Amino acid sequence: MRKLSDTIERLARLRTRPDGLQPATSALRPLDITGSNPGELTGWYSMPEKPKGAPPLVVVLHGCTQNAAGYDRGSGWSALAEEYGFAVLYPEQSRSNNGNLCFNWFSKPDVTRGSGEVLSIREMIATMIADHGIDRRRVYVTGLSAGGAMANSLLATYPEIFAGGAIIAGLPHGAARTVPEAFDRMRGHGLPDADRLQALLSAASPHKGPWPTISIWQGTADSTVADKNAGALIDQWRDALGVAARPERVETVDGQERHIWVDSAGREVLDLFLVRGMGHGTPLDTASGYGEAAPYMLDVGISSTLHIARSWGLTASFEKRAHRPQPASARAEAAGNSAGNNAGTGAGNSAGTASLFSAAWPGKAKPEGVKDVIEAALRAAGLMK
Repeated sequence: MRKLSDTIERLARLRTRPDGLQPATSALRPLDITGSNPGELTGWYSMPEKPKGAPPLVVVLHGCTQNAAGYDRGSGWSALAEEYGFAVLYPEQSRSNNGNLCFNWFSKPDVTRGSGEVLSIREMIATMIADHGIDRRRVYVTGLSAGGAMANSLLATYPEIFAGGAIIAGLPHGAARTVPEAFDRMRGHGLPDADRLQALLSAASPHKGPWPTISIWQGTADSTVADKNAGALIDQWRDALGVAARPERVETVDGQERHIWVDSAGREVLDLFLVRGMGHGTPLDTASGYGEAAPYMLDVGISSTLHIARSWGLTASFEKRAHRPQPASARAEAAGNSAGNNAGTGAGNSAGTASLFSAAWPGKAKPEGVKDVIEAALRAAGLMK
């Protein structure tokens, strides 16, 4: 029987679809995975030219319709890594696994400890540690959309490996098990309550702590992954991290809200960045000198890459480098390209987190993106109405 992903791919070929960023050249090198690779993923990496001791490692997961090199160019991770002396690993999806290059966060075998895509990424990390002397105490993971959902599943299934994680427009672990459920969760429908989300996290691994720190990034005008998913992520992690439902404080960072949760020891272990007016994508500040605006790579005046790296102690300072600013027209065009990556799940917000999200947040009409392509393909296949 033909896989559902194969059916979607064949149908989607009938329509115009973005292929993501495809740079002609890339500084990333192919990774020869030492262990097993049940998820059949490809690995790419960069190492600092002159590392000082055992370097930290950041695992970066691209979104749908994207590839490793394109997301690296857009986000600026390897450029930042070279400057500050840490390594970057990019697992990459293939069309044979998913026709739209999405990590399969909604497939139970791919997000179960010891199998599928999460095990492939775990083996890539082990290869980097063995071959390149990575500091195993300083391994981090981040991702966008479907990559954000998979990053969260990695944090849930292998929490002992990671010191921290950052989830951009992502989704809670275990909230969807089928493609139709995935689309419902993306829209914020049928989301598990806080108790169920915490149970899914507890069942994902035998780990009892300590837990990685969690950073969540969400655009308030994201109509691809509903903002309720950010509340669901908070609900999923707050019990394990030992924090209250409401944040300890809210501060303004580069003009955006940062909600901060503090544990009993006074550590900032959970935060939420709300980027006002931003659609679906990774927030960038190209004036920083890191990253390039492109579809789903949005120049909105705040660099998630820099802020995430700083929160993990990977950068020495937060000074902005001289950089020729983009024309206003280019910034506006990039901000308008906020439709696409498919990831989707979400959960109902608890009373404590519901106040962070307003039903009055404006949606934004956007050009057809990957979500529209996939939905059209599913309708054509008779798999959704």
